[in-house]
Amino acid sequence: MPDYPLLRQNIDFDAQAVDVAQALNRVPGQPTLSFEFFPPKDAEAATSLWKHYDELLGSSPDFVSVTYGAGGSSRDTSLAVVDRMAKDVLTIGHLTCVGSSVASTIEIIRHFEQAGVRSILALRGDPPQSDPDALSKGELKTALELVELAKRESSLEVGVAAFPEVHPESPSMQHDAEVLKLKQDAGATFAMTQLFFTVEAYVRLIDEAKQAGNQMPIVPGLMPISNSAKVLRMAEMSGASVPTELLAKLEGATELEAKKIGMDYSVKLANDLLQAGAPGLHIFTLNFSKAALEVARGCGLA
Repeated sequence: MPDYPLLRQNIDFDAQAVDVAQALNRVPGQPTLSFEFFPPKDAEAATSLWKHYDELLGSSPDFVSVTYGAGGSSRDTSLAVVDRMAKDVLTIGHLTCVGSSVASTIEIIRHFEQAGVRSILALRGDPPQSDPDALSKGELKTALELVELAKRESSLEVGVAAFPEVHPESPSMQHDAEVLKLKQDAGATFAMTQLFFTVEAYVRLIDEAKQAGNQMPIVPGLMPISNSAKVLRMAEMSGASVPTELLAKLEGATELEAKKIGMDYSVKLANDLLQAGAPGLHIFTLNFSKAALEVARGCGLA
């Protein structure tokens, strides 16, 4: 038995929640645990993914999600991963707009339905580096249009993205909150955040969302800092700010020291988010299990 208090009970896979919103609201005061994976690029990466997936499945996650590559570049691989995971656990398939036609999007929705997927995450998405104008070439331009299409064409549950530090193309967090409300009005029932590093950013997001009339649960996405160089690069690419005190501690640290500093910070952030009322944690695994499990166990979710 673990030597820390558990905040949730192991999930009986035969009695899983029907969808993500139900999982988030199933037991008051019992936060959910979920993981994000990305499609592997080759056979070696696939072997590694499924090894770490099996290890994470042992922690009884409430649900998992599978990303798309930029511009849907890994569509077939992503769908294959979703197909396999959906047999084991409530699985969210990502769906993006970039370069997509209405017909191709409906085709993917039908694929999800046939695979037993009940929930999707509707995202605008980023264009691939090889085609920066991909968004302008597709029929769907915004995540809101994607939500409306998915609700019109299917009975799938739809989730959307939320931005704790303002969308890069948005004038303000108030604007982001108003867009989130439009997505809720169009049928979205939950939101998941992008990468961020402070509990204050999450609390501000929740406050702004509530003021705009949002009632959807907003699940924080957490990136364990087990490889500080990689995570800091991802933070820079996504526009997420990193606390100066964390940067100061990492500066000059050895690789081993940096890993401990980063993981201690990640576990503390996880606990702070739950104490702030987060309905659960969605951990970005980067297809590895060790750091994700360390965070989950460090805050009593596994």
